[in-house]
Amino acid sequence: MTDSRPVVTRFAPSPTGYLHIGGARTALFNWLYARGRGGKFLLRIEDTDRARSTPEATEAILQGLRWLGLDWDGEPVSQFAGVARHAEVARAMLENGTAYKCFSTAEEIEAFREKAKAEGRSTLFLSPWRDADPASLPDGPHAIRLKAPRDGETVVRDAVQGDVTFGNAQLDDMVLLRSDGTPTYMLAVVVDDHDMGVTHVIRGDDHLTNAARQIQIYQAMGWDIPVFAHIPLIHGPDGKKLSKRHGAVGLHEYAAMGYPAAAMRNYLARLGWSHGDDELFDDAQARAWFDLDGIGKAPARLDFKKLEHVSGWHIARMGDAELLEEIARFRAATGAPPLSGRQIARLLPALEALKAKAKTLPALLDQAHFALIDRPVAVEEKAAAALDTVSRGILTELTAAVQNASWDRNELEAAAKRIGESHGLGLGKVAAPLRAALAGRSSTPSVFDMMLALGRDETVARLQDQAG
Repeated sequence: MTDSRPVVTRFAPSPTGYLHIGGARTALFNWLYARGRGGKFLLRIEDTDRARSTPEATEAILQGLRWLGLDWDGEPVSQFAGVARHAEVARAMLENGTAYKCFSTAEEIEAFREKAKAEGRSTLFLSPWRDADPASLPDGPHAIRLKAPRDGETVVRDAVQGDVTFGNAQLDDMVLLRSDGTPTYMLAVVVDDHDMGVTHVIRGDDHLTNAARQIQIYQAMGWDIPVFAHIPLIHGPDGKKLSKRHGAVGLHEYAAMGYPAAAMRNYLARLGWSHGDDELFDDAQARAWFDLDGIGKAPARLDFKKLEHVSGWHIARMGDAELLEEIARFRAATGAPPLSGRQIARLLPALEALKAKAKTLPALLDQAHFALIDRPVAVEEKAAAALDTVSRGILTELTAAVQNASWDRNELEAAAKRIGESHGLGLGKVAAPLRAALAGRSSTPSVFDMMLALGRDETVARLQDQAG
């Protein structure tokens, strides 16, 4: 399926709540497709449901996209702001004979459906006004309906699903403009996509039936039909449609769990799309590789173990400045205070060792506990058991040894080994009181990584605090 026009994609969320992870993936697919082809990625807020749309929800969606690192071109478009334009198109269709005025009331339509159901016929409403003589039309409230073809088929030529055929007899004359003058969602979407120059509509496959009905509007107006790509929904690990019972469904929840944005982009890209066997990749690779023919037809399954693996790979590859920025964003997402200058100064030298093992940002910060605390170090009960009289004496000897040692790993390790051997102890036995003194915990990074990160003065001070 080819299209010679410059690529324009769009993400069109309804601002009725947070950004769902499925919506985030749809936005990502649109962003990757446009950015990989030098095209435009546009944002439209579908805020026509005035009762449910809120400015707070709109801002939550924008924040979610910003956190994920998806930039859009131009200002976000409000669908509600285009109401007059949508109505204008409905009237144009009335003029060109592809739409008609329908005066049937809600009660009449319901009665038609009840009768059809009782008689075992299709409940698809057939308006008696479709072919009425314009001269005989009454004055009064009316809807404008599409004069949809009754015979033949409407084919959605879908870049993911293939050709999907709908019998026109199964598609009703949908309402374009309600009797109160407000446009329907179906009309608004088509008009907006046309006016915004959208060339590729990439969205969830729950919109596939909508596509058939929307194509009829494009045809009625003589407009170019965009390339449709309907992507499978995301399911939970149990294969059922993703819901809150599976855990986090909002993108903000993943930010608060400490998955870096780069890892989320990588992981979401692989939910339903593949490039050979590549599981781990950066943004440049994703933009270069992403194509619609790599999207599968089967629903993707959320897998937290895989997400952790992807997250760990990205954390290990991050430069210090990028990692500190991700940590700052994570702390903001959880309401934690920003790290102080002193904490950052201690954390920086430790990052190289810490990021090699951490799968998530909170896991990294947990291991960085020693660098983030101040003296006097509070010692946890389990760690305190390693601080007996003999161990405190070893700390005293070690304090004297490291005060004058060359401050590098080999020298520090040799000093600890030497003192341990003089007491008939292996390095592991010496490390336990060291962990307690430096971090107040029994599970920490390497004691020598901690000493190097803390520096001579802080290390000696912490050892002296616990020495006998």
